Amino acid sequence: MSRASKLTLAGTSLFAVGTVIIVHFQQKMEKEAMHLGVVRDMEQQRIKKERRLDFEMQKALEEEYKKGQTVRDSTAELQTKGLPNR
Repeated sequence: MSRASKLTLAGTSLFAVGTVIIVHFQQKMEKEAMHLGVVRDMEQQRIKKERRLDFEMQKALEEEYKKGQTVRDSTAELQTKGLPNR
């Protein structure tokens, strides 16, 4: 083989090996990024569930408190007495 063909073979071989290595690392980085996305989504779902449960607990407490007290419109009483509404 001539010197030029040996250099061409070596150059293309190095280029092919380099390409395979770069693609491998890119795939590894993309896989890690996708996994971090899944972890982030799971955390967001956990927070959303926690907030929903907290809201439901607050709603239940509100209903419980409303049972024990009567709520009336004090502004209607002020208007019937002729006092200005604040």
